[in-house]
This record gives sequence, structure tokens and C-alpha cells, in this order.
Amino acid sequence: MKFSVYSFCTIFAGVLWGIISIFLKGLYASSFSALQVMFLRGFISSLLMGIFLFFKDKTLLKFELKDIWMFLGTGVVSLTFFSLCYFYTILESGASVAVILLYTSPIFVLLMSVLFFKEKITFTKILALCLTFVGCVLVSGIGSSEGLSTKGFFIGLCAGFGYALYSIFSRFALKKYDYLTVTFYTFLFSAISIIPFCSISQIPSLLDSKTILLSCGISLLCTVLPYIFYTIGLSGLETGKAAILVTVEPLVATLVGFSLWKESVSVVKIVGIIFILISILLLSVKRENQK
Repeated sequence: MKFSVYSFCTIFAGVLWGIISIFLKGLYASSFSALQVMFLRGFISSLLMGIFLFFKDKTLLKFELKDIWMFLGTGVVSLTFFSLCYFYTILESGASVAVILLYTSPIFVLLMSVLFFKEKITFTKILALCLTFVGCVLVSGIGSSEGLSTKGFFIGLCAGFGYALYSIFSRFALKKYDYLTVTFYTFLFSAISIIPFCSISQIPSLLDSKTILLSCGISLLCTVLPYIFYTIGLSGLETGKAAILVTVEPLVATLVGFSLWKESVSVVKIVGIIFILISILLLSVKRENQK
């Protein structure tokens, strides 16, 4: 029994997203706001990918205007929308609640995949989905969080829904365009759409050699590469399976917090990590057995 290449790419994307706190803490300590970090990620990521594609194959920069809805979907409707909702939920209800509501996304993906792509809902998927959600609840430590307002709950669900939409829109785009094209325009349209929400005029005064390195690090390691790997995974996996596999992210984030920031890891969190790992094994191994 072994993982497929597509399963590995999807899981690796979650791992890279899970180490984002390494760069976020440094940027926040340098007085960057969350929205300014979002803009920097999108701008630098699209710049790096644009230069790469220009020299690799200029045709990858082309798309038909009638298909712009796909990239507005991945970049604005998904990436920008879910990020804004996610940051608001953190402020309104706390990080642990925000994480749980964000990872309702596999539920939305599974339902929309049935609707748009006629994917089957199997017992294995349902079991993995339940284990994933319970695991995320346990890992996030919701028991220690404050009460959740109706507004915070609704916006948190919107974050999960927006996060799920990337899997849906990119699935449509991948039928016609290369995964590099999809990833590039996702970042570009997201960066453009975030401009009205952040003070980009203040960014130059906050940049120095350290923050430039952190900005490039978060853009390359936690944005460009994971989105590329996840999009590759989507090209070879059912959308619902990919959405569950990538939930390795909160597991990795917990391990990073424990090892680097000395955050506590309780027995409850360990059980949650085990649940997430079991769900990943269920889907990945099942995929191999069906070949």
C-alpha cells in the first residue's frame, strides 16, 4: 500500500500551508497588518510566477477572456473572500473557532462535487470527513475558546465555503488550462482585489532586509508551492478527497507551534492529530487499492 503522486502532492500542500506561522509571526512583529500580508503574498507570488512563466513558456500566460470567470473564482471569490472572512472570524471569535469553521470546507467541497462533477459519496468519504472534522475540533482546542456569536459563526462558515470554492473553480479551469496558469492568475486577481482593503502605501516604510526575506518566504513556500502542489493533486484526485487530504494543515500547524513556539499539546490535541492521520490514510490507501 502506498500513496499516489497526487495524494502526496495534496498532503505536501497542506504541510507547506501548515508552516505559515513561521513567517506570519515575523511579519506581524514588524507591524504588518493581516491584510497587508495578504496583499504581499498575492503580489510577490504573482510576480515570481509571472517571471517564471515568461521564461518557461509565454503561452502559459494566455487565456481566453470568456474564461476569466474561472480565475476570478479562484482568486477573488475564493482566495480573497475566504481570507477576509477567516481574519474577521479570528478577531470576532478567536483562532480556534476560526480554524474549525474554515475546515467545514471539505463538507462543502463534497456536496458541490456531487452537484457539479457527479462524484459519488461513499462510506469511506463520509467516515474520513467525520474523522477530519472531529480531529480539527480537537486540534484547535475549542473547549478553551470564548462563546461564538451568530455573526461570527455565519462569517466563519463563509470562510469555509470560500475555501472550498477554490477546489471547485480550479477543477473547471484545469479542464482547459495548465495548473501553472491557474495558480498564477489566482494570485494576480487576488492581489488586485485586496488593494481596496489594505493600506499598501504604508508597506514600503515597513520593508527592510528581514521583512523582504519573510515576505518572499511566505510567498514562495506557503503560497506558490502549496497552491501548485494542491492544484496538481486536484488534477488527479476526486475533489472531495483532495479537500480532506489537505486538512493535514492544522496538524502541521500544531506541531510547528509546539516545537518552535512552545505551545502546549494536550492529549486531546494528540487524539485529534491521530483522527486526521487516519482519515488521510483511509482516502490515500483506498485510492491505491482501487487501481
